[in-house]
Amino acid sequence: MTWRLPANEYEKNKGAKNCDLFHQLIKQKEPVGIIAFESSVPIGWCSVSPREKLVRLKNSRIFKSIDDKPVWSITCLYIDKRYRKRGMSVKLVEEACKYAFKQGAKIVEAYPVIPPLNKNIPDLFAYYGLESAYQKAGFIKVKQASDSRTVMRCYKAPQQD
Repeated sequence: MTWRLPANEYEKNKGAKNCDLFHQLIKQKEPVGIIAFESSVPIGWCSVSPREKLVRLKNSRIFKSIDDKPVWSITCLYIDKRYRKRGMSVKLVEEACKYAFKQGAKIVEAYPVIPPLNKNIPDLFAYYGLESAYQKAGFIKVKQASDSRTVMRCYKAPQQD
């Protein structure tokens, strides 16, 4: 719910209330993201939904809309520790794009982290995903948002006849 509510509302609802609000979105069939499973065990999550549903992106200083094209946004990636560093981020991002494109999206946008040269960043700060994973998934950089953040997009391929 972080990106879906103004900061003060998110803080007011912190914890169980935000969980309840998220469950309501799912019950209403609101697109919120995809889950990766191994057998029946969830091992990853990618938040992907229409940008217009993400209130805090509209007000973000560094992630302001770069044009008036409708986009879907990836705002969070999570992969269980046991499955990290196996290319799972790339696969999750690719599947999130497929999902968004099936829902009618033409552009999927993401806001990945650019790690400092020759340094690892703590997992806690990589929840947007890393720039390299998005590049491998076919995204291109459209804006350098800050020293450590970029805006990248993946475009739906035209239909072949």
